[in-house]
Amino acid sequence: MLAHKDNKSFSQDQFQSRLYVVLAALILIALALVARAVDLQLLDEGFLEGQGDARFTRVAKLSANRGGIYDRNGEPLAASTPVDSVWANPSRVMRAADQIPRLAEALNRDQKWLTQVITSNLDREFVYLVRHMRPSDAQQVLELKIPGVYLMREYQRFYPAGEVTGHLLGFTRKYEDIGQEGLELAFDRWLGAQPGAKRVIQDRYGRTVEDIESISAARPGEDLVTSIDLRIQYLAYRELKAAVQSRRAQSGSVVVLDVDTGEVLAMVNQPAYNPNDRDQVSAARYRNRAATDIFEPGSSIKPFVAAAALASGRYHPETPIDTSPVQIGVKTFRDTHPLRNATLTSVIAKSSNVGMTRMALSLSAESIWSTLTAFGFGQVTGSGFPGESAGLLNDPAHWGRIGTATLSFGYGLSVTSLQLAHAYAVLGAQGINRPVSLRRVDQPVPGERVIEERVARELLAMMENVVSQDGTGTRAALAGYRVAGKTGTAWKASAGGYGTAETRKYMSIFGGVAPASQPKLAAVVVIDEPSGGAYYAGEVAAPVFSNVLAGALRLMGVPPDGLDLLPATTLVQAGPEP
Repeated sequence: MLAHKDNKSFSQDQFQSRLYVVLAALILIALALVARAVDLQLLDEGFLEGQGDARFTRVAKLSANRGGIYDRNGEPLAASTPVDSVWANPSRVMRAADQIPRLAEALNRDQKWLTQVITSNLDREFVYLVRHMRPSDAQQVLELKIPGVYLMREYQRFYPAGEVTGHLLGFTRKYEDIGQEGLELAFDRWLGAQPGAKRVIQDRYGRTVEDIESISAARPGEDLVTSIDLRIQYLAYRELKAAVQSRRAQSGSVVVLDVDTGEVLAMVNQPAYNPNDRDQVSAARYRNRAATDIFEPGSSIKPFVAAAALASGRYHPETPIDTSPVQIGVKTFRDTHPLRNATLTSVIAKSSNVGMTRMALSLSAESIWSTLTAFGFGQVTGSGFPGESAGLLNDPAHWGRIGTATLSFGYGLSVTSLQLAHAYAVLGAQGINRPVSLRRVDQPVPGERVIEERVARELLAMMENVVSQDGTGTRAALAGYRVAGKTGTAWKASAGGYGTAETRKYMSIFGGVAPASQPKLAAVVVIDEPSGGAYYAGEVAAPVFSNVLAGALRLMGVPPDGLDLLPATTLVQAGPEP
């Protein structure tokens, strides 16, 4: 009996001991769990939230539109269209590697290429697969629900007028809204957008489920309203392209300015390029020749040298000028077709180099230089166009007699098409110099008087004779409008001089204003190296000037000032219908 009682007591004691151990263990486990919970909830809260966010939240980019570019009438010249770019997290895509063939087909890419892109970037969390897809095509990719494949909204620059405005507008980087050339570069800060960011919850297919918070607001770019009239731009482009092709010329430019405001209404070049096709973009094609390329202007500079003579008070339009050959040192200057009983007006109308030489040598080099400077030669026009050249006008102390003589008929100085057009606009504004503007001007533009109004009016009257039947620019005439202009056929300089009669190359230039009675438009046409036998400006450049301004004046509703110049049949047709 005693042994039995002892065993029973031992069993109870043992049971109670084990119970206490189990209870203690449970209490310790409970305390450990509580401690861990406290640690997770309080001490490691930030870490856990970060891990959760990493799996379910993303910082999404808020894309913003780059500002649009418009012509003066509100026609779009450049716009940003929404597109989607497809990107991937390679390590996540590899978890569904069997889906790569379907993904390659949806992206219209080679399967081997796509596999290589994914497998060679497993250490990265972001890699572009295709940039700038149409949203509808990109949505089909997303609907495949392949893990690790996502979309990003971006914008692609589009130029509705294509190559018609290519040189003027320039372009942005291929996949970024950053201006690289033309107005896109000149006004990049104005047009540029500032992207924003927000935190979102996404599902495992990359689709946004809920917006959590805004991190930074997106700021769209400002719109730019240019001075360009797209109608005149198209007209100038068409006429220039036809002339360059028909004359088999190397290149050409046309610039049209509003005389009253200095606004650029059209600026075109050939050969052109389409900024929508980046495969065409190369430095040789996208430079704006009208603003950057310099050339010797030949006889188109003569009215501005004549302005110095008229301003001196020693000359007037009917002043007789000796046009017999003149010798300076070992150099003899003579005209191909000598004039008899020449006046300053006929020297301009017939483009006598000898007459200009004798007149220039009778003036001081400083007075000619100051007059040319007043018209804007040797300096930029104020347009702000990137890369615009100031041309070349040397200090008169370095001219000498031969330098003065050759400068009087357009050699020894260099200009741009834009610069020359600006000078003709100053002349058309009766001697008021206004800066060139590539933005629309809505208020009257104050200017600086640089020559007397009398001088300007006398010059315009003299230049009308250039377009008359007795002048060199007959083909620049406009039906119903009086035109004041000047031809310029210049030799092109090359290594060692201007070449021989057999190898010589030419620039054909015509500049002028219309209507001559109260000029509204100034324009310059430059055709570089016309071939096929015709190279005189009166035959090559003057018709382009006539065609462009005939359309531009009518588009702008400028009333005719030369109805007496119209043929009788034209006057009858212009009357009211019976």
